[in-house]
Amino acid sequence: MSQAALYGLNEHQDRSARRATPAVPEAKDIEPAPKRGRRAPRMSGDDRERAILDAAQQLLQERPVQDISIDDLTRSVGISRPAFYFYFSSKAAVVLALLDRMAEAVLAATHQKFEDAGGDPVKQWRAAIHASIRTWGNHAPVVVAVAQLRAQHPEIRELWTAIMERWVRRVEKAIEADRRCGVAPPGLPARELAIALTLMNERSMLACTIGEDPALPEDRLVDILTQIWVNAIYLDPAPRQLGEASRKEPRDATT
Repeated sequence: MSQAALYGLNEHQDRSARRATPAVPEAKDIEPAPKRGRRAPRMSGDDRERAILDAAQQLLQERPVQDISIDDLTRSVGISRPAFYFYFSSKAAVVLALLDRMAEAVLAATHQKFEDAGGDPVKQWRAAIHASIRTWGNHAPVVVAVAQLRAQHPEIRELWTAIMERWVRRVEKAIEADRRCGVAPPGLPARELAIALTLMNERSMLACTIGEDPALPEDRLVDILTQIWVNAIYLDPAPRQLGEASRKEPRDATT
């Protein structure tokens, strides 16, 4: 479109008049007018709940759970108190959801690492223990908050108990499978052994996380726990590999 047309001038106006017409900048040179009254996209219900959990985990990295208020959470997410209570009944309920999220992350990580390690029992247990310690460490503020609130909140204790029971059952099934296929020798009842090993890991990791003394050195934790697990399950520091034993069913510590 010509400049004359842009300004509504007649095509047959005098050329000199047209030359006097101010130059119109090209469209690419025009800065768009600022958008006014434009609201940010509204979060969906799932996004808002996730935002509350993410904000809580971030705040837990900065201060103890006792020093975090509902107002701190609502300000961090940019929502009202009524909106918060639509998703969570209390601060403890937020910690409960964070604990559940952490447990799922640990289960997923240990399952994948255990499978990736192939048929060597030592490598499999080491990979699973290392994955659980690393994932636990990534959620350390949540672990500390759970330790601080567990005595006062039965629902947190109940969820922690359920999580521990799930881990015990997974280890128990793996021990039983190894015994059936000849990789591990008979020994203590598989469930009792699984409980002892799982609780040992929990206590050892918690002591490192909250800075208790005595505690195992953090940089040696994987090696120490793996050696104890292998010795306890196989009664031998160098157990047979899975390929050396006939197997009728798969072995999976994370079933």
